[in-house]
Amino acid sequence: MTGEAAPAIRAENLEVRRNGAVVIERAAFSIERGDFVGIVGPNGGGKTTLVQALLGLLPRSKGEIWMYGVRLHEFKDWEKVGYISQDATNYDDRFPLTVRELVGIGLVSGKNTGRPLRAAQWRRVDEELGFMGISDIAKKRVGELSGGQRQRVVVARALVRSPELLVLDEPERGMDATALERFYGKLSELHRQRGVTVLVVSHDLSTVFCRMSRVLCVNRVVYSSPVDGHAEEEVLKKVYGEHFNIVYHRHECKEDFR
Repeated sequence: MTGEAAPAIRAENLEVRRNGAVVIERAAFSIERGDFVGIVGPNGGGKTTLVQALLGLLPRSKGEIWMYGVRLHEFKDWEKVGYISQDATNYDDRFPLTVRELVGIGLVSGKNTGRPLRAAQWRRVDEELGFMGISDIAKKRVGELSGGQRQRVVVARALVRSPELLVLDEPERGMDATALERFYGKLSELHRQRGVTVLVVSHDLSTVFCRMSRVLCVNRVVYSSPVDGHAEEEVLKKVYGEHFNIVYHRHECKEDFR
């Protein structure tokens, strides 16, 4: 399937190995355009490995992956994709660039390396600083920021290219509860207002159930389920064990979360 009808990502019979050991096996699922997907599972279950394989950062030993209907090895339109790795915010406290300068780097490519950004490009940077709620820290050095602020900065850097797909690997690291709620609120807003397909590797199951439309549960095998309060419980038990129980407090999920 190609063109507008093709899913953002499709995997068939996917197997991925690390150091000769199978980490992901027989994975088959689709992520539709406009989905808001949480990728969950126990530590060491293969969540990061799965994401890296889907983006072509790790080789697969079997199977096939399609990105927007194009086989992964033939896919060229990477400006559609924004990726924020686990270590994307690991800047030294002495890192000299300001927030605005770092976000501006998101617009630097092989075509304009070494050239100053144009006025229109800086306006684009300022738009995303505003969207992520960090205009007030635009002149601060990145090394001075908190974990939550840094995450919003690297998301803004990804957004200046107007991606259709945004992938984040455990973005909640270093955030307190308030910063986490604010951050996921912005991701929800991005998903609702712009229709961006969002994939998030997360250990925060409550956020996944409150905000997201689909969950991929990963523990070597990958299970895909809509988030509807019923189907996901069965797949969670498959990856976390039969002892795993969910206690639902739906009143804690604000209506505007999705």
